[in-house]
Amino acid sequence: MLRRLYDWTLRMAHHPQALWVLAFVAFIESSVFPIPPDVLMIPMILARPSRAWLIAAVALLASVVGGLLGYAIGALAYEQIGLPILESLGKGDAMAEFNTRFNDLGFWAVLTAGVTPFPYKVITIMSGWTGMPLATFIITSIIARGLRFYIVAWLLWKFGAPIRDFIERRLGLMFILFVVVLFAGVYVIKFL
Repeated sequence: MLRRLYDWTLRMAHHPQALWVLAFVAFIESSVFPIPPDVLMIPMILARPSRAWLIAAVALLASVVGGLLGYAIGALAYEQIGLPILESLGKGDAMAEFNTRFNDLGFWAVLTAGVTPFPYKVITIMSGWTGMPLATFIITSIIARGLRFYIVAWLLWKFGAPIRDFIERRLGLMFILFVVVLFAGVYVIKFL
């Protein structure tokens, strides 16, 4: 089933209404859909590099609005909808323990999930469930998703098809390293 969804997403990159499809995928990926919008963004930007910034903006806006749906699921329907989604991702058991630490991390949790391959939908649902301040959630989502989508757009705009393999295979690792360095820097500043 996941492979069919992935193939469908790739086919939609060449659809005349691809921007609307991208908005839909970015929206639902933030709360329930397992395929990231990058799968659509990459072929769309390679096909029309002049639209790279528009494509990134559509993904950003739809992803943040979709994140609000995830937040609402966590806040209003965690037991009925949120927990089954998280359990399907293998994250259900850790939620109770994670809840106690989550809001202490707040900004950093959303930032980390927004730029790394960690499922963003987990953080959107958790943000609502734990009662993270909505303003913190929105601002951090804009920063994190903006970084992710605009870096992908810039790399493809600047380097074109040759950078595709790097983005698909190694960009997630690069984002993880970025977050580790960022955390280390904050730790050094705060405690030394």
